[in-house]
Amino acid sequence: MKLSIIIPAFNEEKNITPLHNELLATLITLNYKYEIIFIDDGSTDSTFKEILKLKEQDKNIRIIKFKKNFGQTAAWNAGFTLAKGDLIIVMDADLQNDPKDIPLLINKLNEGYDIVSGWRYNRKDNFSKKIFSFFANKLRKLLTGEKIHDSGCSLKIYKKECLKNLKLYGEMHRYITAILSWEGYKIGEIKVSHNFRNTGKTKYSSSRLFKGMMDLLLILFWQKYSGRPIHIFGLLGFLSALLGFLAGITSLYFWFFKNLSFSKTFLPNAAIFFILMGINLLIFGIIADICLKIYYKDEEPYLIEKII
Repeated sequence: MKLSIIIPAFNEEKNITPLHNELLATLITLNYKYEIIFIDDGSTDSTFKEILKLKEQDKNIRIIKFKKNFGQTAAWNAGFTLAKGDLIIVMDADLQNDPKDIPLLINKLNEGYDIVSGWRYNRKDNFSKKIFSFFANKLRKLLTGEKIHDSGCSLKIYKKECLKNLKLYGEMHRYITAILSWEGYKIGEIKVSHNFRNTGKTKYSSSRLFKGMMDLLLILFWQKYSGRPIHIFGLLGFLSALLGFLAGITSLYFWFFKNLSFSKTFLPNAAIFFILMGINLLIFGIIADICLKIYYKDEEPYLIEKII
């Protein structure tokens, strides 16, 4: 199997058949053995029935049906697990991604990249979605050091080996390129087309943005401190205890030299709070370190590219 195309769909009944037709027109020109994996992400309309109709016409279609809506990250993860292709392509079912860009992704990948991400340089979305995405991309690039312009673009191609050790949850599909770049894979990017959504409703919301930001913080912690969490918890604990010590010394100074009673200032309470918080953070770090040793007991915290 050369190509696996993974397409999550949630209430996209009017887009499934046109998308399949456009895909076939592109795949025929490539002359590759392929499979199309549709994931029905708990649709409440006729999306699943439309996919079943296509399955009767195209033996290369495989279907995953979720019991309820689990979201794009879960859908991609299920598709990655099932995919047989050497190259794995992901795209949306809403017809905003253009299948005609698939050959461009493959050509770019052949230049020596492990992953190639689409860049919607001329987005056809409403203003609010664009502005949210703009700030989210700026924050993501600042925190992750990622160089690509548009990690939120669903249209991407991966070499299969990139995804073997990938663990996805929450809203992590936005940060796959960042995670893989941290692991040493080479990321490329090309400009792709982006179409207006003509039917169906967008699944984008501000709540998804918030969840994505929380997942980003977790990913950053996991990337930087998963080897030794005591380093971050120990540092925070030391700083907290230092603040408590300084507050205690200051309160004693006021008591001895300014004749100011402890009950007249917040400093004694602050000293106790910060010292106890520092001790707690240090304990958290030790516990986290123990948990990480258990986690890595049966697997190594690194990836080997080759042994010569």
